[in-house]
Amino acid sequence: MQPHVYAIAIGSNRRHGRHGAPQAIVRASISAIGAVGLTIMARSPIIATPALGPAGRSFANAAIMVATTLDPPALLGLLKAIEGDFGRRRGRRWGPRVLDLDIVLWSGGRWQSSRPRLFVPHREIANRLFVLQPLLPIAGDWRIGRGHLRVRHAHHRLRHHRAG
Repeated sequence: MQPHVYAIAIGSNRRHGRHGAPQAIVRASISAIGAVGLTIMARSPIIATPALGPAGRSFANAAIMVATTLDPPALLGLLKAIEGDFGRRRGRRWGPRVLDLDIVLWSGGRWQSSRPRLFVPHREIANRLFVLQPLLPIAGDWRIGRGHLRVRHAHHRLRHHRAG
């Protein structure tokens, strides 16, 4: 079976008893992803971004590119298990979290399912600078969906729009 390539967004804004501060949690989560058999092809720098909504503290964000033969729902299940291993509990939307792992792009183009609820590319990717900024150095030329919009174009538009 031919492997798929995925872009995974990683975020944390709460300390963890074993791993420490959010930046350390992001690094530890990348190691955990590699330890379950996903091939890490590229990783972005970890950046600090302001929180949206009631999350409070700023986030440590990063992105990685991985290769695996898993389809999107199977990968999502694996990522949710890793979040659980880090103490992630379901709570309010936009709330603080120890670890957030999201599939934002994949080499297969589009995926949509209701169980589990999954949309790839992530439906809000073009509106989230905290996702686009880490993706830029590792997946700048990847297309977002069916159109011609690429990660670098979406990043430029969002930065330009916010600056204006």
